[in-house]
Amino acid sequence: MTSTPDLAPASPAALRKPAQAPRGGSPRKTRRTSRHPYLTALSTARARTGLVLVGAVVLAGLLAPLLAGHGPTDQSGLSLAGVGTPGHPLGTDDLGRDLLSRVLYGIRADLGIIAIAVPIGAALGCLLALAAAAHPVLDTLVQRIFDLILAFPGLILALAVTAILGPGRLPVVLVIALAEIPAFGRLLRGGILVQREREYVTAARVGGSSGPRVLVRHILPNAADPLIVQVAVSLTVAVFIEGAMSFLGVGVRPPEPTLGSVLSQSMPYLAQAPHFAAGPLITVTALVLGLSLIAEALNREVRR
Repeated sequence: MTSTPDLAPASPAALRKPAQAPRGGSPRKTRRTSRHPYLTALSTARARTGLVLVGAVVLAGLLAPLLAGHGPTDQSGLSLAGVGTPGHPLGTDDLGRDLLSRVLYGIRADLGIIAIAVPIGAALGCLLALAAAAHPVLDTLVQRIFDLILAFPGLILALAVTAILGPGRLPVVLVIALAEIPAFGRLLRGGILVQREREYVTAARVGGSSGPRVLVRHILPNAADPLIVQVAVSLTVAVFIEGAMSFLGVGVRPPEPTLGSVLSQSMPYLAQAPHFAAGPLITVTALVLGLSLIAEALNREVRR
Protein backbone atom coordinates (compact mmCIF):
# COMPACT_ATOMS: atom_id res chain seq x y z
CA MET A 1 0.00 0.00 0.00
CA THR A 2 1.50 3.29 -1.11
CA SER A 3 1.35 6.34 1.04
CA THR A 4 0.26 9.70 -0.26
CA PRO A 5 2.98 12.38 0.12
CA ASP A 6 2.17 15.27 2.39
CA LEU A 7 1.28 18.49 0.54
CA ALA A 8 3.17 21.58 1.66
CA PRO A 9 0.93 24.45 2.68
CA ALA A 10 0.69 27.33 0.24
CA SER A 11 2.84 30.31 1.04
CA PRO A 12 1.23 33.67 1.85
CA ALA A 13 2.81 35.15 -1.28
CA ALA A 14 1.14 32.51 -3.44
CA LEU A 15 -2.21 33.15 -1.77
CA ARG A 16 -1.89 36.87 -2.51
CA LYS A 17 -1.04 36.31 -6.20
CA PRO A 18 -3.89 37.70 -8.34
CA ALA A 19 -5.58 35.48 -10.86
CA GLN A 20 -4.67 35.98 -14.49
CA ALA A 21 -7.11 37.91 -16.60
CA PRO A 22 -9.13 35.74 -18.97
CA ARG A 23 -8.17 35.79 -22.60
CA GLY A 24 -10.43 37.40 -25.11
CA GLY A 25 -11.70 40.82 -26.01
CA SER A 26 -10.46 43.01 -28.77
CA PRO A 27 -7.16 41.84 -30.28
CA ARG A 28 -5.98 45.42 -30.37
CA LYS A 29 -6.01 45.63 -26.57
CA THR A 30 -3.98 42.43 -26.31
CA ARG A 31 -1.31 43.69 -28.71
CA ARG A 32 -0.89 46.98 -26.89
CA THR A 33 0.41 45.20 -23.80
CA SER A 34 3.66 44.39 -25.60
CA ARG A 35 6.01 46.35 -27.77
CA HIS A 36 4.30 47.75 -30.83
CA PRO A 37 4.69 45.21 -33.68
CA TYR A 38 5.56 47.86 -36.26
CA LEU A 39 8.45 49.10 -34.16
CA THR A 40 9.68 45.53 -34.04
CA ALA A 41 9.38 45.24 -37.83
CA LEU A 42 11.25 48.50 -38.41
CA SER A 43 14.09 47.33 -36.15
CA THR A 44 15.03 44.47 -38.49
CA ALA A 45 18.11 44.74 -40.70
CA ARG A 46 15.99 44.81 -43.84
CA ALA A 47 13.85 47.68 -42.61
CA ARG A 48 16.82 49.63 -41.28
CA THR A 49 18.46 49.44 -44.69
CA GLY A 50 15.28 50.75 -46.28
CA LEU A 51 15.01 53.56 -43.75
CA VAL A 52 18.60 54.62 -44.42
CA LEU A 53 18.03 54.71 -48.20
CA VAL A 54 14.74 56.59 -47.99
CA GLY A 55 16.05 58.92 -45.29
CA ALA A 56 19.11 59.81 -47.36
CA VAL A 57 17.00 60.66 -50.41
CA VAL A 58 14.47 62.65 -48.39
CA LEU A 59 17.20 64.54 -46.55
CA ALA A 60 18.92 65.38 -49.84
CA GLY A 61 15.67 66.81 -51.20
CA LEU A 62 14.93 68.83 -48.08
CA LEU A 63 18.47 70.28 -48.03
CA ALA A 64 18.55 70.99 -51.77
CA PRO A 65 18.98 74.78 -51.35
CA LEU A 66 22.00 74.16 -49.11
CA LEU A 67 23.59 71.29 -51.04
CA ALA A 68 23.11 72.64 -54.55
CA GLY A 69 25.81 75.05 -55.67
CA HIS A 70 23.66 76.40 -58.51
CA GLY A 71 20.02 76.99 -59.29
CA PRO A 72 18.28 74.15 -61.15
CA THR A 73 17.70 76.36 -64.20
CA ASP A 74 21.00 78.29 -64.20
CA GLN A 75 22.94 77.76 -67.42
CA SER A 76 26.67 77.79 -67.94
CA GLY A 77 28.87 77.55 -70.99
CA LEU A 78 29.73 73.92 -70.25
CA SER A 79 27.50 71.54 -72.17
CA LEU A 80 27.55 67.86 -71.16
CA ALA A 81 30.51 68.36 -68.84
CA GLY A 82 31.65 65.16 -67.18
CA VAL A 83 31.59 64.04 -63.57
CA GLY A 84 34.08 65.89 -61.39
CA THR A 85 34.06 69.10 -63.38
CA PRO A 86 35.02 72.01 -61.06
CA GLY A 87 31.81 73.51 -59.72
CA HIS A 88 29.72 70.66 -61.16
CA PRO A 89 30.32 67.40 -59.24
CA LEU A 90 27.84 65.40 -61.36
CA GLY A 91 28.55 67.31 -64.57
CA THR A 92 26.10 69.34 -66.65
CA ASP A 93 23.26 68.59 -69.05
CA ASP A 94 22.94 69.51 -72.70
CA LEU A 95 22.02 73.11 -71.80
CA GLY A 96 24.86 73.56 -69.35
CA ARG A 97 22.69 73.22 -66.22
CA ASP A 98 24.23 71.66 -63.13
CA LEU A 99 23.04 68.05 -62.82
CA LEU A 100 23.51 67.87 -59.04
CA SER A 101 21.19 70.85 -58.59
CA ARG A 102 18.61 69.43 -60.96
CA VAL A 103 18.63 66.03 -59.25
CA LEU A 104 18.33 67.57 -55.77
CA TYR A 105 15.50 69.88 -56.78
CA GLY A 106 13.94 67.01 -58.72
CA ILE A 107 13.83 64.99 -55.50
CA ARG A 108 12.23 67.98 -53.79
CA ALA A 109 9.54 68.28 -56.47
CA ASP A 110 8.79 64.54 -56.48
CA LEU A 111 8.50 64.34 -52.70
CA GLY A 112 6.14 67.32 -52.64
CA ILE A 113 3.83 65.70 -55.19
CA ILE A 114 3.87 62.29 -53.51
CA ALA A 115 3.33 63.73 -50.04
CA ILE A 116 0.11 65.35 -51.24
CA ALA A 117 -1.24 62.73 -53.64
CA VAL A 118 -0.90 59.54 -51.56
CA PRO A 119 -2.71 60.88 -48.45
CA ILE A 120 -5.53 62.20 -50.65
CA GLY A 121 -5.95 58.82 -52.35
CA ALA A 122 -5.76 57.01 -49.00
CA ALA A 123 -8.35 59.28 -47.38
CA LEU A 124 -10.82 58.98 -50.27
CA GLY A 125 -10.39 55.22 -50.47
CA CYS A 126 -10.95 54.78 -46.71
CA LEU A 127 -14.02 57.03 -46.75
CA LEU A 128 -15.52 54.99 -49.57
CA ALA A 129 -14.78 51.77 -47.67
CA LEU A 130 -16.56 53.12 -44.57
CA ALA A 131 -19.51 54.13 -46.72
CA ALA A 132 -19.59 50.60 -48.17
CA ALA A 133 -19.68 49.17 -44.65
CA ALA A 134 -22.69 51.31 -43.74
CA HIS A 135 -25.24 49.85 -46.17
CA PRO A 136 -25.38 47.04 -48.78
CA VAL A 137 -26.57 49.42 -51.51
CA LEU A 138 -23.63 51.73 -50.88
CA ASP A 139 -21.36 48.70 -50.86
CA THR A 140 -22.40 47.78 -54.39
CA LEU A 141 -22.00 51.38 -55.58
CA VAL A 142 -18.54 51.71 -54.04
CA GLN A 143 -17.36 48.47 -55.60
CA ARG A 144 -18.46 49.70 -59.02
CA ILE A 145 -16.49 52.91 -58.45
CA PHE A 146 -13.39 50.87 -57.66
CA ASP A 147 -13.93 48.72 -60.76
CA LEU A 148 -14.34 51.82 -62.91
CA ILE A 149 -11.05 53.30 -61.75
CA LEU A 150 -9.23 49.99 -62.18
CA ALA A 151 -10.65 49.61 -65.69
CA PHE A 152 -8.34 52.38 -66.91
CA PRO A 153 -4.64 51.44 -67.26
CA GLY A 154 -2.35 53.88 -65.52
CA LEU A 155 -0.95 55.33 -68.73
CA ILE A 156 -4.38 55.83 -70.29
CA LEU A 157 -5.62 57.48 -67.09
CA ALA A 158 -2.62 59.81 -67.06
CA LEU A 159 -3.10 60.79 -70.69
CA ALA A 160 -6.83 61.36 -70.20
CA VAL A 161 -6.35 63.60 -67.17
CA THR A 162 -3.55 65.52 -68.88
CA ALA A 163 -5.69 66.01 -72.00
CA ILE A 164 -8.36 67.66 -69.85
CA LEU A 165 -6.22 69.69 -67.45
CA GLY A 166 -2.97 70.05 -69.37
CA PRO A 167 0.49 69.18 -68.02
CA GLY A 168 1.49 70.34 -64.56
CA ARG A 169 1.53 69.37 -60.91
CA LEU A 170 -2.24 69.10 -60.52
CA PRO A 171 -2.73 66.33 -63.11
CA VAL A 172 0.10 64.30 -61.57
CA VAL A 173 -1.41 64.62 -58.09
CA LEU A 174 -4.85 63.72 -59.43
CA VAL A 175 -3.64 60.65 -61.32
CA ILE A 176 -1.71 59.31 -58.31
CA ALA A 177 -4.65 59.94 -55.97
CA LEU A 178 -7.11 58.20 -58.31
CA ALA A 179 -4.77 55.23 -58.72
CA GLU A 180 -4.50 54.79 -54.93
CA ILE A 181 -8.23 54.99 -54.12
CA PRO A 182 -9.08 51.35 -54.99
CA ALA A 183 -5.96 50.03 -53.25
CA PHE A 184 -6.81 51.57 -49.89
CA GLY A 185 -10.58 51.20 -50.29
CA ARG A 186 -10.57 47.50 -51.12
CA LEU A 187 -8.04 46.70 -48.43
CA LEU A 188 -10.01 48.44 -45.70
CA ARG A 189 -13.34 47.04 -46.92
CA GLY A 190 -11.95 43.51 -46.81
CA GLY A 191 -10.59 44.06 -43.33
CA ILE A 192 -13.95 45.33 -42.09
CA LEU A 193 -15.76 42.30 -43.51
CA VAL A 194 -13.33 39.97 -41.73
CA GLN A 195 -13.50 41.77 -38.39
CA ARG A 196 -17.30 41.84 -38.42
CA GLU A 197 -17.35 38.09 -37.82
CA ARG A 198 -15.09 38.17 -34.77
CA GLU A 199 -16.38 37.35 -31.30
CA TYR A 200 -15.43 40.68 -29.77
CA VAL A 201 -17.72 42.45 -32.25
CA THR A 202 -20.60 40.19 -31.28
CA ALA A 203 -19.88 40.86 -27.62
CA ALA A 204 -19.90 44.61 -28.22
CA ARG A 205 -23.26 44.42 -29.97
CA VAL A 206 -24.74 42.27 -27.21
CA GLY A 207 -23.46 44.84 -24.74
CA GLY A 208 -25.65 47.48 -26.34
CA SER A 209 -23.16 49.33 -28.58
CA SER A 210 -24.70 50.85 -31.70
CA GLY A 211 -23.60 49.92 -35.19
CA PRO A 212 -21.56 53.09 -35.89
CA ARG A 213 -19.89 52.85 -32.46
CA VAL A 214 -18.92 49.23 -33.05
CA LEU A 215 -17.54 50.13 -36.47
CA VAL A 216 -15.47 53.11 -35.35
CA ARG A 217 -14.32 51.95 -31.92
CA HIS A 218 -13.87 48.20 -32.38
CA ILE A 219 -13.75 47.14 -36.03
CA LEU A 220 -11.86 50.01 -37.64
CA PRO A 221 -8.76 49.98 -35.36
CA ASN A 222 -8.23 46.27 -36.05
CA ALA A 223 -9.07 46.41 -39.76
CA ALA A 224 -6.68 49.33 -40.37
CA ASP A 225 -3.46 47.44 -39.61
CA PRO A 226 -2.69 46.46 -43.24
CA LEU A 227 -3.09 50.10 -44.31
CA ILE A 228 0.33 50.86 -42.83
CA VAL A 229 1.89 48.42 -45.26
CA GLN A 230 -0.19 49.82 -48.11
CA VAL A 231 1.17 53.31 -47.45
CA ALA A 232 4.72 52.11 -48.14
CA VAL A 233 3.59 50.24 -51.24
CA SER A 234 1.61 53.23 -52.52
CA LEU A 235 4.59 55.54 -52.08
CA THR A 236 6.58 53.20 -54.31
CA VAL A 237 3.83 53.17 -56.93
CA ALA A 238 3.57 56.96 -56.76
CA VAL A 239 7.28 57.31 -57.52
CA PHE A 240 6.82 55.24 -60.67
CA ILE A 241 3.69 57.11 -61.77
CA GLU A 242 5.27 60.53 -61.35
CA GLY A 243 8.46 59.41 -63.04
CA ALA A 244 6.57 57.88 -65.96
CA MET A 245 4.42 60.98 -66.50
CA SER A 246 7.44 63.29 -66.40
CA PHE A 247 9.39 60.93 -68.66
CA LEU A 248 6.59 61.09 -71.24
CA GLY A 249 6.35 64.87 -70.99
CA VAL A 250 2.86 64.98 -69.46
CA GLY A 251 3.98 65.74 -65.90
CA VAL A 252 5.47 68.83 -64.32
CA ARG A 253 6.15 71.52 -66.87
CA PRO A 254 9.77 72.34 -67.76
CA PRO A 255 12.11 73.92 -66.90
CA GLU A 256 11.20 72.80 -63.35
CA PRO A 257 13.13 69.56 -62.83
CA THR A 258 11.81 66.22 -61.67
CA LEU A 259 13.65 62.93 -61.61
CA GLY A 260 11.57 61.64 -64.49
CA SER A 261 12.10 64.72 -66.65
CA VAL A 262 15.88 64.75 -66.08
CA LEU A 263 16.01 61.06 -67.01
CA SER A 264 13.93 61.73 -70.13
CA GLN A 265 16.24 64.54 -71.24
CA SER A 266 19.25 62.25 -70.90
CA MET A 267 17.99 59.62 -73.35
CA PRO A 268 19.45 61.14 -76.55
CA TYR A 269 22.89 61.42 -74.89
CA LEU A 270 23.30 57.99 -73.28
CA ALA A 271 26.20 57.01 -75.55
CA GLN A 272 27.88 60.40 -75.47
CA ALA A 273 27.32 61.30 -71.80
CA PRO A 274 26.12 58.32 -69.70
CA HIS A 275 26.60 60.33 -66.51
CA PHE A 276 23.60 62.43 -67.58
CA ALA A 277 21.21 59.63 -66.60
CA ALA A 278 23.19 58.27 -63.65
CA GLY A 279 22.01 60.80 -61.04
CA PRO A 280 18.23 60.45 -61.44
CA LEU A 281 18.47 56.71 -62.12
CA ILE A 282 20.44 55.99 -58.93
CA THR A 283 18.15 58.24 -56.90
CA VAL A 284 14.95 56.58 -58.12
CA THR A 285 16.47 53.13 -57.57
CA ALA A 286 17.48 53.99 -53.99
CA LEU A 287 14.07 55.46 -53.17
CA VAL A 288 12.09 52.55 -54.63
CA LEU A 289 14.39 49.93 -53.09
CA GLY A 290 14.17 51.56 -49.67
CA LEU A 291 10.40 51.79 -49.74
CA SER A 292 10.14 48.18 -50.93
CA LEU A 293 12.32 46.94 -48.06
CA ILE A 294 10.22 48.85 -45.53
CA ALA A 295 6.97 47.54 -47.03
CA GLU A 296 8.25 43.96 -46.99
CA ALA A 297 9.32 44.19 -43.34
CA LEU A 298 5.96 45.63 -42.30
CA ASN A 299 4.09 43.05 -44.35
CA ARG A 300 5.89 40.20 -42.59
CA GLU A 301 4.83 41.59 -39.22
CA VAL A 302 1.18 41.98 -40.27
CA ARG A 303 1.02 38.38 -41.52
CA ARG A 304 2.13 36.94 -38.19
